[in-house]
Amino acid sequence: MSLSTTAAAPIAATPPVETPYIQQGTAEFARTSIALLCAGFATFALLYCVQPLLPAFSQEFGIGAAVSSLSLSLPSIALAFGTLIASSLSEAFGRKPLMVGAVFASSALTLASAFAPSWESFLVLRTLQGLALSGLPAAAMAYLAEEVHPRSIGLAMGLYISGNALGGMAGRVGVGLVSDHYSWHHAMGFMGVLGLISAVLFLVNLRPSRHFTPRPLNIGALAGGFATHLREPGLRVLFLEGFLIMGGLVTLYNYIGYRLLAPPLGLSQTLIGLIFTVYIVGIGSSTFVGALGDRLGRARLFWIALGIAILGLAVTLIPTVTAAVAGLAITTFGFFAAHSMASAWVGRRAIRAKAQASSLYLFSCYMGASVLGSTGGWLWSGWGWDGVVSLIAGGMLLAIGCAAWLSRLKPVPQPTV
Repeated sequence: MSLSTTAAAPIAATPPVETPYIQQGTAEFARTSIALLCAGFATFALLYCVQPLLPAFSQEFGIGAAVSSLSLSLPSIALAFGTLIASSLSEAFGRKPLMVGAVFASSALTLASAFAPSWESFLVLRTLQGLALSGLPAAAMAYLAEEVHPRSIGLAMGLYISGNALGGMAGRVGVGLVSDHYSWHHAMGFMGVLGLISAVLFLVNLRPSRHFTPRPLNIGALAGGFATHLREPGLRVLFLEGFLIMGGLVTLYNYIGYRLLAPPLGLSQTLIGLIFTVYIVGIGSSTFVGALGDRLGRARLFWIALGIAILGLAVTLIPTVTAAVAGLAITTFGFFAAHSMASAWVGRRAIRAKAQASSLYLFSCYMGASVLGSTGGWLWSGWGWDGVVSLIAGGMLLAIGCAAWLSRLKPVPQPTV
């Protein structure tokens, strides 16, 4: 009797499970939005909270507007150069660990600056704070570009930029109120505590990266990645746009306080702090226009946002408080709408090494904030508000020309998701 053998049925291969992207309408998208909103909040709140205090620094330390602006220009320069290094660290060690460390460290340094005994020591702590904070922005933009579905990236980036606007508003209003009733030392301590709260919320809500593959630090590859991005014409122009947009926004808010304090307006520090609530306009514009850009195309809307910014600048020239507030709101709307679209645009044009592309964009943004922000102080001293507005408007006209050129570029092919 022979035994028959039965061939074993082949085992069907299990198809690989595709790691999902974060999409609008899901609970994960909501938690990611909350986390990045807190990150954006901390970035602008901790960096720009000194803007309403510039006149107070001038009075207490006996320094001019341009020297007082160093409390923002120096950390901006440190942040700009820090982003170039931080982007590479995030490629090696991961996005979330670097971002979490950045928010906690910068919050602690803000607390320390509240106890600074001299102008020089305050500037040192502010510079270190800018360097610590650099780990957040480039990694955040790269995280969104990697983890969020392309159809939702505009809205996600808009919400992140909204966090920037919310932080900018809360920082300016908070320190204005606290410093007027107590001192700038108390105001800085208040912002440090607020930063720590944001850091905890960020840590709890952000999921770890799922589409990120760590790469060992390689200086040659790093330089090659930067060179690749700088050779891409569209990215080069977007980097220039970041320089002009952020430089104009920071210059506007650096010196509007001096204008509002000076005759004929003559407002108090508390009222000036409250006027900075117009920053809330940036929260709405970045989210709304970011999502609109996903549907209608960024090239169609970008130059319009810049034109709105110029219109607002013209309104601020009218010597009334109403005109100053209205013009500030209009200009803020245009600046944040343009910044939101440019940020998302960089992520879409960079096919690889997205953190490096984001860091170059942010480097340009914060160098613009430093260079144009300090230049505005000399123009304020020599030509008053007219000189400041002329500087910003000139930059916006150049930005509109760049936007017209960008609108003629073909989109970069994207990987299928």
